[in-house]
Amino acid sequence: MPTFINRFLNRLTDHLDGPLLVIAGLLLLIGTATVYSATYTTLSRVPSQILNIATAFAVMWVVARTQPTTLMRFAVPLYVIGLVLLVLVFLFGVKVNGARRWLSIGFTRIQPSEIMKIAMPLMLAWYFHKHEAALRFKHYVVAALILIVPFGLIAKQPDLGTAILVGAAGFFVIFFAGLSWKVLVGLLVAGGSALPFLWNVLHDYQRKRILTLLDPSSDPLGAGYHIIQSTIAIGSGGPLGKGWLNGTQTHLEFIPERHTDFIFAVFSEEWGLLGNIVLLVLYFFLVGRGLVIATNAPTLFSRLLAAAVTGLFFTCAFVNMGMVAGILPVVGVPLPFMSYGGTALVTFALGLGILMSIQSHRMLVKK
Repeated sequence: MPTFINRFLNRLTDHLDGPLLVIAGLLLLIGTATVYSATYTTLSRVPSQILNIATAFAVMWVVARTQPTTLMRFAVPLYVIGLVLLVLVFLFGVKVNGARRWLSIGFTRIQPSEIMKIAMPLMLAWYFHKHEAALRFKHYVVAALILIVPFGLIAKQPDLGTAILVGAAGFFVIFFAGLSWKVLVGLLVAGGSALPFLWNVLHDYQRKRILTLLDPSSDPLGAGYHIIQSTIAIGSGGPLGKGWLNGTQTHLEFIPERHTDFIFAVFSEEWGLLGNIVLLVLYFFLVGRGLVIATNAPTLFSRLLAAAVTGLFFTCAFVNMGMVAGILPVVGVPLPFMSYGGTALVTFALGLGILMSIQSHRMLVKK
């Protein structure tokens, strides 16, 4: 019996990366405890999150056992399907609270922009891998077009948060594929010059978010409310925090979206500066492990994909913490493995599975 159990456990974990599994597990444990604290009056959130975690783990396990060469075969079909769905959202999407982001398929609604968080780096990694032997400037132009089209469709919905994440995932692939620093500096200069035009393109609520970032007190009960309350919660946590379940800003319901986008404010109030340092260290190790896997990957496709997924984790954590702390505009970006929600959690688990696949199959993948 012990031998059978050992074989079963080895079979269950043979493609899982230990460091990534431990880091993600700790973040999920902290996140679930924080969700409980943030929603203790409606305890249904915790069982639902546990179900989300089980689903996410299943997705991660399946993807981790899939060879990178197989993942590469899905790159073009997944990108095309995602692009078609984004066009359908633009034409026939369901409009909720002024945003057209969802597509009704009868029994449920789907958000196709989530697909692009993974489809984009897959597609670009496949494209650069295909042209690895003779990369030219034109290939970077084509890659930029591959990125810009879905980015524009998502931003048009409007869904600036998801558009930023998709854009970041695509940018990391292009950058690590060898984009010249001269081109990068030129793009930054051109982007700075285009800011007046971009300002006019933004929706009214997006302009208000930026202006509110500069002066939250200008609209304390409206656009500035999120930032003011979250920064109060973070500051009131002090060095050691108020303790689990003892956050006054949280339990008096001053913090909006406290179990999703603003869960970092809840955690900060209860665990203080010390807790934030622990959380930052965990994300540091998550990103560091991802970069190690990217460095050791045997093919250009694997290296670019691992770097993009790692960059996606970094961008999500940085943007979420930045907006909650009041140094970035408020956008709908969840905190990886902490925020409540099934779709985002499955997407992050899919990214973990990709990193584990690249790591566990690195000796088998051939150029």
